[in-house]
Amino acid sequence: MPNHVYKKLELTGSSARSSDDAVRNAIAKAGKTMRNMHWFEVIETRGHIEKAKIAHWQVTIKVGFTLED
Repeated sequence: MPNHVYKKLELTGSSARSSDDAVRNAIAKAGKTMRNMHWFEVIETRGHIEKAKIAHWQVTIKVGFTLED
Protein backbone atom coordinates (compact mmCIF):
# COMPACT_ATOMS: atom_id res chain seq x y z
CA MET A 1 0.00 0.00 0.00
CA PRO A 2 1.51 3.35 -0.98
CA ASN A 3 2.03 6.13 1.55
CA HIS A 4 -0.53 8.90 1.13
CA VAL A 5 -0.41 12.51 2.23
CA TYR A 6 -3.77 14.10 2.96
CA LYS A 7 -4.87 17.70 3.12
CA LYS A 8 -8.07 18.97 4.77
CA LEU A 9 -10.36 21.60 3.29
CA GLU A 10 -12.98 23.28 5.48
CA LEU A 11 -16.37 23.93 3.86
CA THR A 12 -19.77 25.11 5.04
CA GLY A 13 -22.82 23.87 3.15
CA SER A 14 -26.39 25.03 3.61
CA SER A 15 -29.84 23.66 2.89
CA ALA A 16 -33.44 24.50 3.65
CA ARG A 17 -34.25 20.76 3.84
CA SER A 18 -31.83 19.09 6.27
CA SER A 19 -28.35 18.95 7.73
CA ASP A 20 -27.61 15.92 5.50
CA ASP A 21 -28.50 17.95 2.42
CA ALA A 22 -26.23 20.75 3.62
CA VAL A 23 -23.31 18.28 3.75
CA ARG A 24 -24.22 16.86 0.33
CA ASN A 25 -24.41 20.38 -1.16
CA ALA A 26 -20.96 21.27 0.15
CA ILE A 27 -19.38 18.06 -1.17
CA ALA A 28 -21.13 18.32 -4.56
CA LYS A 29 -19.98 21.92 -5.03
CA ALA A 30 -16.40 21.11 -4.01
CA GLY A 31 -16.43 18.07 -6.31
CA LYS A 32 -16.76 20.38 -9.33
CA THR A 33 -13.21 21.69 -8.80
CA MET A 34 -11.54 19.34 -6.29
CA ARG A 35 -10.12 15.88 -7.02
CA ASN A 36 -9.19 12.93 -4.83
CA MET A 37 -11.71 13.62 -2.04
CA HIS A 38 -11.95 10.56 0.22
CA TRP A 39 -13.65 11.41 3.54
CA PHE A 40 -15.30 14.14 5.57
CA GLU A 41 -15.92 14.96 9.22
CA VAL A 42 -18.66 17.20 10.60
CA ILE A 43 -17.17 20.06 12.63
CA GLU A 44 -20.21 22.20 13.40
CA THR A 45 -23.96 22.18 12.81
CA ARG A 46 -26.12 25.26 13.16
CA GLY A 47 -29.34 26.63 11.79
CA HIS A 48 -31.32 29.76 11.10
CA ILE A 49 -34.75 30.28 12.67
CA GLU A 50 -37.56 32.32 11.16
CA LYS A 51 -41.04 32.58 12.72
CA ALA A 52 -40.25 29.80 15.23
CA LYS A 53 -39.33 27.33 12.45
CA ILE A 54 -36.06 26.11 10.99
CA ALA A 55 -35.39 28.23 7.90
CA HIS A 56 -32.16 26.53 6.86
CA TRP A 57 -29.27 24.41 8.09
CA GLN A 58 -25.57 25.24 7.92
CA VAL A 59 -23.04 22.45 8.41
CA THR A 60 -19.28 22.95 8.51
CA ILE A 61 -17.23 19.96 7.42
CA LYS A 62 -13.59 19.13 6.80
CA VAL A 63 -13.00 17.16 3.62
CA GLY A 64 -9.85 15.04 3.30
CA PHE A 65 -8.22 14.58 -0.06
CA THR A 66 -4.94 13.09 -1.21
CA LEU A 67 -2.22 15.25 -2.68
CA GLU A 68 -1.02 14.32 -6.15
CA ASP A 69 2.60 13.40 -6.86
